[in-house]
Amino acid sequence: MRTVILEVVADIDDSASEIVLLIHWIGGVHTELRLTKRRRGQRNSTAPEIIAAVRYLTLIASDDLIAGILNRNGLLTGHGNRWTRERVTALRSHHKIPVFRPAPNGIEPWLNLTNAARLLGVTTKTLRLAAEAGHIQGIHPLPDGPWIFDRSELGHPAAQRLVHRARQNPKYPAGSDPDQKDLLTSTA
Repeated sequence: MRTVILEVVADIDDSASEIVLLIHWIGGVHTELRLTKRRRGQRNSTAPEIIAAVRYLTLIASDDLIAGILNRNGLLTGHGNRWTRERVTALRSHHKIPVFRPAPNGIEPWLNLTNAARLLGVTTKTLRLAAEAGHIQGIHPLPDGPWIFDRSELGHPAAQRLVHRARQNPKYPAGSDPDQKDLLTSTA
């Protein structure tokens, strides 16, 4: 660097809240760089919503997969960087979030949408629509992320009603509740 840069002069522009760097190159040319100055009390920490999402995602996903999901949702670290496995690992360590470990017996307590639908014997669309309607308990921590289901919830009567409804009416498996009243009552 010293072969091309003669000196760097730093100054603070309080009115613009910037740090001004003036680079004097060996050839006599000068370059001015302006960097935004951190405001007093400003923190570069990860948003609490991202931390909460990572807590849920570690139930079903490794750090590599979590980094991809966070990036797909356009979320950045506290310093404005994209997520990597190492950054997710550091976040988990700092906030004491346990790492995802597959169940040794192969029976996972938490399932993604595909595995939960396979367990119930319905399509993923049917299960997703039922979860969105609130008929089945599911967690959806990010808009463009996976659904997470508790295996124990899938054995409850609500899930069994969904399976029964899907088998009775295959054309509209996640359709309206059979106990729903008709808006247009017959007067004949």
